[in-house]
Amino acid sequence: MQFKYIVGAAAAAVAVKAQDAAPANLTSLLASNSELSALNTLLSAYPDVAGALTNATNITIFAPSNIALQSANSSGALTALSSMGGAVQALLQYHVVVGTIYAENITETPAFAPTLLTNATYANVTGGQVVEARVVDDGVSIISGLKNNVTVTTPNLNFTGGVVHIIDGLLTIPPGVGDVLTSANLTALLGAVEATNLTSALSTTPDITIFAPINAAFQNISSALANLTVEQAASILEYHVINGTVAYSSTLTNGSVPALAGGNLTITVTDGEVFVNRARVINADILLANGVLHVIDSVLSPNDTMAGNGTQTEPANAYSASAGTEVPYTSGLPAASTTIAALVTTNSAVASGYTTPTGAVGVNPAGNPSASASKSSSAGAAAMTAGVGAAALFGGAAFIAGW
Repeated sequence: MQFKYIVGAAAAAVAVKAQDAAPANLTSLLASNSELSALNTLLSAYPDVAGALTNATNITIFAPSNIALQSANSSGALTALSSMGGAVQALLQYHVVVGTIYAENITETPAFAPTLLTNATYANVTGGQVVEARVVDDGVSIISGLKNNVTVTTPNLNFTGGVVHIIDGLLTIPPGVGDVLTSANLTALLGAVEATNLTSALSTTPDITIFAPINAAFQNISSALANLTVEQAASILEYHVINGTVAYSSTLTNGSVPALAGGNLTITVTDGEVFVNRARVINADILLANGVLHVIDSVLSPNDTMAGNGTQTEPANAYSASAGTEVPYTSGLPAASTTIAALVTTNSAVASGYTTPTGAVGVNPAGNPSASASKSSSAGAAAMTAGVGAAALFGGAAFIAGW
């Protein structure tokens, strides 16, 4: 099978040899690899975590290189995390994927692989918070919270419990909805959620999918929003939420799915373009502590469930409303001091190059290497040796990011 990542010929040969050779245990692997000495040192400060990983089986570890950890240490990030009970343990746990996944099993269709991060202080996704793995420009990218994108630099280092891939940066645990909306400059939605008292529901409900209209979408229907009651506005916002299903972009398929507010959302995927009713998804797969968020270019209406199509050149206006001079729901909100470029970048065809999903929304084993039945990718739950339980990976819970 052809490898789909960029490495030199020598490095590729080493990776193949490592996969074929009798594997060492994790302790020996970390001690013998000069790129992982900083990770080895970090794990030694958390013996419960190190012991749990050493005794685990059927896992994939995305291991930050020395340079990655030294950069985080120099910036003060690790020091800040260490002062928060359980934060470093949670971060380490988020770098460990359930199942043994080799680099050649990762494709252009993004896979959302569950990790060992199930600590409710940091994640509220059934089965564990996920990382996104996909091939980008012939290299393997691992994408985490706030669309932090790191690259696999050395793949397929076998050990007795699974496989290690060295990466060039630390992963970011996905934050809460409020932090994401701020960082993505979705301030109209942020203000609307607060004005309709939906903050708690959206931040604490597990396994949700949010279709988040951009600020311009709210401004384009200002006249329709001006006289809404709180209940009416809340109902519109709830129509933008799927409850109980985390529907990543590679699991969106043509058909309808119930919205939280009642009624159905019409999902259309055509030539890489993804529509929810007539709203186009323009930035997909922003991971949340409790699900996923997709940015859309217009506000949805339960009274307009017509399917979108690629001939649309302008954002839909489901309310036949007129635009205003101000962005609704932003009065009194502090201006976002910074935004993250990857969260505000737009793409008219977010599913370009994907394997076409089949089945219900939220299910696409074809795009998930952990679901592969091939001998080089082992699915199933990671196992902990008796006496070294998964709780050892958690530590004290003391930090909740955003709302």
